[in-house]
Amino acid sequence: MQAKKTNRTKQRVPKKAHIAFFHPQNDIFSVTCELKLNLTKLLLKEKISIENFEDKKFKIRLIESDKDTEAAFTHYLHNHLNGVSQFYKPDAIEHVKNLFEYKFPEEKISNTVAEEALQYLIFQQENIPFPAPKKPDFKFIDLFAGIGGFRLAFQNLKGICVFTSEWYKYSKQTYQANFGEFPFGDITKKASKNYIPDGFDVLCAGFPCQAFSIAGKRGGFEDTRGTLFFDVAEIIKKKKPKAIFLENVKGLRSHDKGKTLATILNVLREDLGYFIPEPQIMNAKEFGVPQNRERIFIVGFRKDLGVTEFEYPKPVKKKPTLEDILETETVSVKYYLSETYVNTLRNHKARHESKGNGFGYEIIPNTGTANAVVCGGMGRERNLVYDFRLEDFTPVTHITGEVNREGIRKMTPREWARLQGFPDDYKIVVSDAQAYKQFGNSVAVPAIQATAKKIIEKLKTL
Repeated sequence: MQAKKTNRTKQRVPKKAHIAFFHPQNDIFSVTCELKLNLTKLLLKEKISIENFEDKKFKIRLIESDKDTEAAFTHYLHNHLNGVSQFYKPDAIEHVKNLFEYKFPEEKISNTVAEEALQYLIFQQENIPFPAPKKPDFKFIDLFAGIGGFRLAFQNLKGICVFTSEWYKYSKQTYQANFGEFPFGDITKKASKNYIPDGFDVLCAGFPCQAFSIAGKRGGFEDTRGTLFFDVAEIIKKKKPKAIFLENVKGLRSHDKGKTLATILNVLREDLGYFIPEPQIMNAKEFGVPQNRERIFIVGFRKDLGVTEFEYPKPVKKKPTLEDILETETVSVKYYLSETYVNTLRNHKARHESKGNGFGYEIIPNTGTANAVVCGGMGRERNLVYDFRLEDFTPVTHITGEVNREGIRKMTPREWARLQGFPDDYKIVVSDAQAYKQFGNSVAVPAIQATAKKIIEKLKTL
């Protein structure tokens, strides 16, 4: 018997598409998605390549936007396994919609299409050097994030970062390359603050130090207006995290004859209601890296949690030396000083010594401890090393005179990264000049992590 033919509607088979999303600094954030959508004329069959986003028109559109949609997009994907993702969803949808509209200007892209596409995006964490733990124990936010020193420390303790902000574009570039997340912008702006979700456990902030105008006043919350600490305090006041962890230069203790620190502690204790033990000066060299770097740590707990004591971590027994962080392979000749530069440094040091000053360059022995790595030429000049492995002295950059034959060179950016406790798989995606600046401004990760561990242990007892 011949089978009866029937008319059947031909079903469409979902097509796969590879879509690559990019931020203005040309960092690739690539995800693969399966679009189970009927987009009518819009059939996403091709890869959106980096060339598509080099167009000036698209860059201008991103720059002129008053919303951090790119940051919201990456934050949404990063937090896709927890409820925080919904906080970023509206602007993540807008970001996807903008990308589609740019690629297909003749097509009308609805919010529904953009949202459905967003839901099929799979965050490729295996392509990110430092992904968040899949089953985090707590949530934290990272303010004045720099290149993520705080984040590394807290992620190592099974924490997930649910919000991060950083204003400097090159630091954002490095941050995104290592964590797959593009930070929000200037935290002093209300628009950036509005993205901060509720319900996180720890607030981290390495905020810059500024003087307060407290003459004739009590040194309270209102007296800090116009400073970056005010913005931190404002966030604490509104979000009420369980714990806070602030880091600053050692000089904060004596800044403005101690008035600045006194005001900060008064605001945290009296105005915001936090138990704040006496701040501690912590030295990086006591926590596993050969760098003499002192910073003040301020830890606090919300008073209603009942915390009445906190002990900062003790120094570790291991005392590494400079040779533990030096490059194992011969470094480029570009890091070796010219003879002219060496003579300039020697003459400069001699002039200061004749006046009884201790300023000038310093060559650190392999068995010694580096001085603090800081921004500017002084940070590099006070951390020179001897390295006699170079055989080809042909300059690769423009220098005055010849390369010195005494083996005197600057440390490399990777060596600075190690001095700050960053692992070797941490990506350096910027120029040497920017890398020195970023690591000089960063935190010593081991010291941060040791203190963070104490904070988390305390929270677990509550």
